[in-house]
Amino acid sequence: MVGVPVDAQQGGEEVRLPIIMYHGILREEKRQGKYVISPQLFEQDLRYLQEQGYNTVVMQDIIDYVMEGKPLPDNPIMLTFDDGYYNDYVYAFPLLREYNSKMVFSPIGRYTDQYSEVEDHHANYAHATWDDINEMIATGLVEVQNHTYNMHANEGGRKGCMRKKGEAVEAYQQVLREDVEKMQNRVREMTGITPTTFTYPFGAMSKEALPVLKELGFQATLTCESRLNTLTRDPDCLYGLGRYLRPSGTDSKTYFTKTVKLP
Repeated sequence: MVGVPVDAQQGGEEVRLPIIMYHGILREEKRQGKYVISPQLFEQDLRYLQEQGYNTVVMQDIIDYVMEGKPLPDNPIMLTFDDGYYNDYVYAFPLLREYNSKMVFSPIGRYTDQYSEVEDHHANYAHATWDDINEMIATGLVEVQNHTYNMHANEGGRKGCMRKKGEAVEAYQQVLREDVEKMQNRVREMTGITPTTFTYPFGAMSKEALPVLKELGFQATLTCESRLNTLTRDPDCLYGLGRYLRPSGTDSKTYFTKTVKLP
């Protein structure tokens, strides 16, 4: 259902947008925790949001709202999945189809390539292949974004795609540019789609990164800061969007009302 933006009654054009950050989905309880939930809990989340009248959107929806004034559905919410795990394809994707819900999928290019070349597809550790990703994209429910090609690491003095201590700005920006552009080209080559949004690994950011990302054409960025977003007509509102981590151990109603603070 398409409706008017929140606050339209007051003549404003702001829309409040909660974004939820998921990672892995596995059946084994011993593997569940801060970054892994069960398929049953994810289904409970989808059912709860649907019953409360929330409508899932992807990045292109909100970019079109900000840039072109295209209307968003009533009570928009975004579900994002980081890292590109195979178990998201196995467990989350079928539930998205069942509930006609959308997600933003941000894979790590190196691992997508790696698992696309082998027959080792285990939900506990494998990553989704390009074939898996294309199958999901074809439904219109899954949007793919850039999570770096090979900078999702914490080693050598660099956390994610942050600038290292003492690293020259120009050298840092070149390293970032080469990696992120490689992922852009890889996604485009394998799916025909050009990502519009950069998802910071670990949410780790350096101020010197944004000029490079804008230069490469990114219209938005996703962080790991737990906060609600306010969309306006200002394109800058799309950079540094906050997201609420979805851990295991909390039922949907409690999580969405107490952590995300949905009304």
